[in-house]
Amino acid sequence: MTCSILVGGAWGDEGKGKCITYLCDKDKPDIVARAGVGPNAGHSVEFNGEKYGLRLVPSGFVQTEAKLLIGAGVLVDPEVFFHELDYLSKYNVAERAYVDPRCSIIAPEHKERDKSSEHLAKKIGSTGSGCGPANADRVLRTAKRAEDIPELADYLTDVSLVSNEALDNGEDVFIEGSQGFALSLYYGTYPFVTSKDTTASSFAADVGVGPTKVDEVINVFKAYITRVGEGPFATEMSQKEAEDLGIEEYGVVTGRRRRVGTFDFELAKESCRINGATQIALTCVDRLYPDCARTQDFGVLSAETKDFITQVEQETGVPVTIISTGPDLKDTIDLRKELL
Repeated sequence: MTCSILVGGAWGDEGKGKCITYLCDKDKPDIVARAGVGPNAGHSVEFNGEKYGLRLVPSGFVQTEAKLLIGAGVLVDPEVFFHELDYLSKYNVAERAYVDPRCSIIAPEHKERDKSSEHLAKKIGSTGSGCGPANADRVLRTAKRAEDIPELADYLTDVSLVSNEALDNGEDVFIEGSQGFALSLYYGTYPFVTSKDTTASSFAADVGVGPTKVDEVINVFKAYITRVGEGPFATEMSQKEAEDLGIEEYGVVTGRRRRVGTFDFELAKESCRINGATQIALTCVDRLYPDCARTQDFGVLSAETKDFITQVEQETGVPVTIISTGPDLKDTIDLRKELL
């Protein structure tokens, strides 16, 4: 059995959806569990020629035999959850998706409070999905939980129990985190952060898996850095520079234009240290180095691309095992066998 956690290395938008989809399709875990804050983070998935944008259901839905679990630490918006069950009906997600009864619920008034807050909406740059106010009510112990919502009754299960029993039975569990390390309430660029911790340790706790059960922590970085919303950004470039490089981007949930910067090695080192990373996945390498687009062969990468990857490994002390060279699953260089 193995238990792996996938973590965003910076401010989110690292291409976690592509990595999760690739790893789940390739490795066929028995359980894919969603950790993180809630529906304020979007994962983009491209599979079999179709694109999906998900906010609650695990991106590993492409592993059609896997149970899809939402851990107790995740905020659940029932409206988003049921929309995604319908949205992914061709993959029989409604028959495989379960929510922990201890998840706190995002109510309409949480979204109203989020959008009407001058501090959250204007200064912090909240997505307006209600997560901050819902987590505040959770801390105050006034929030409703999934077990209080009749519509969710058929989708409730003890995620911690199911996950640990699977590991004890020699099965594989994949935990997908959302947001990114630098948005952590504890370790991020406070106050321009999300409403809880977003490190591997918290993701394990979100699902109810103890630290001794975790085998791998995969830290995902883009070959350049992006950020949505306000806050410090040490390596930020102008939008004109981003356009010239062809790396301008827009947020999955907000549609807002992302701020763009060069790869931040100091941030990467801190992220790998605090997350306890055992592997690094590098995404969007093809956008920064177009000559390597869609290749699956490390040997054909340019010297410049290889030098960049080597520098990432040397600075962080963590091996780069997954290199994404395009949006499709097959556009991936998988070096994990090199570690064996």
